[in-house]
Amino acid sequence: MSTSVLFDAPGPKARRRHLILTILSALVLAGLVYVALSRLQERGELEAAKWTAMFTRQSWEFYFVPGIISTLRSAAVAVVLALVFGFVFGMGRLSQHRAVRWVSGIVVEFFRGVPVLIMMIAFFYFLALRGVFAPETNPFVAVVAALTLYNGAVIAELVRSGVGSLPAGQGEAGLSIGLTPGQTLRAIQLPQAITAMLPALVGQLVVILKDSALGAIITYPELLRQARNLAAGGNTLQPLVVAALIFIVLNFSLTTFAGYLERRINRRGKVAGGAAPVDEAGPQPAGGM
Repeated sequence: MSTSVLFDAPGPKARRRHLILTILSALVLAGLVYVALSRLQERGELEAAKWTAMFTRQSWEFYFVPGIISTLRSAAVAVVLALVFGFVFGMGRLSQHRAVRWVSGIVVEFFRGVPVLIMMIAFFYFLALRGVFAPETNPFVAVVAALTLYNGAVIAELVRSGVGSLPAGQGEAGLSIGLTPGQTLRAIQLPQAITAMLPALVGQLVVILKDSALGAIITYPELLRQARNLAAGGNTLQPLVVAALIFIVLNFSLTTFAGYLERRINRRGKVAGGAAPVDEAGPQPAGGM
């Protein structure tokens, strides 16, 4: 019987048992979907008029499009700031100076441990009480600050673990050619770590985009809040479903772009400098014979 690295290949009885379990699971899932749709039909949530109302010009002009713009704006600013925060404190945790490592570690662990929603609410009320910004600006600043600190702390830990997972010979090679530990980190270890941790880094950027929906709690007019405002008109389910689909499209687009970027980086690494292939036959003498 053929085997794999981790487990024995299933035999005829195991394959038959897996097939039966798969069929039963599919039937149970289909039954749950049927029950859910039946309940929605009874409540009139599947009426065509309620769904076509989600695709009118008014719904998109006054609700969905402004919500998408607000979501992308807060997420874009938070992504840039979180990357800066993460790389600064991630490299701080790798510093040769004990005090820098200690301070960076406290900052990173503190903001990793505080839920992002609590930080949003705390920043919102602090800014409102202090009057630092205009009232309509406070929600945006609170959302960006919370997303930056929480996700920046996570990115800092990704940087630290990414560099730590590299072979020890990478750092030793830099030191052997006269580079300082800091120069070795910046010039040799960090670029390799970024490529290695790119999937996890992109996953964190998707988290930033999704967590921007928490801004609805503090009246930030992002996509979820705009969908809830539209739902206040009587159609409760439909705006939320459309908002969920928009979030899926945005996150899928970001993940697809990241996959393309990762493949491009890997290809550039394989053909660095675009050097032309060397002719294995060697140079030919002039006036070939």
